[in-house]
Amino acid sequence: MNKYEVTFNKVNKILEWFIIIIFGLLVLDVLFQVFSRYLLGTSFTWTEEFARFSLIWMTIIGAAYLNAKREHLSMDFLYQKLSLTNKRKASIVIEIFIFLFALIVMVIGGINLVYTTLHLDQLSGTLRIPLGYVYAVLPFSGFLIISFSVYHISKIYSNKNIC
Repeated sequence: MNKYEVTFNKVNKILEWFIIIIFGLLVLDVLFQVFSRYLLGTSFTWTEEFARFSLIWMTIIGAAYLNAKREHLSMDFLYQKLSLTNKRKASIVIEIFIFLFALIVMVIGGINLVYTTLHLDQLSGTLRIPLGYVYAVLPFSGFLIISFSVYHISKIYSNKNIC
């Protein structure tokens, strides 16, 4: 195992634990919301916003994690009918499209969104945190997806059996 594979595996393990922690906090938040509403007779407004932001972060970081594992949603009916050589070519083209999407939409668009919301001092409704911090997950996950795409392309080139 080379140093890139070791780094790749460590980053995946960190992402995995980060998603588990976010999910755990989301479950605790929703349980607290239900407990406070039905047993205490009062509702805390911050729990709904925290749950929404947790779900956003878990989903977008989860997309990067699934991209790393190459377990994202795909329709591979035509892909399975291709020869090994054409599968390799198709895999490279797919990774290039994923790379471009992550670069243009998630990194460039995400940085623009973060900058704009921080520059305008937009705060969340109840937690009163800058929305730029919530949106920072977009360029972060975009950079991860770009890195994973480069890693996958290098693996496809170096190993003729991987598609």
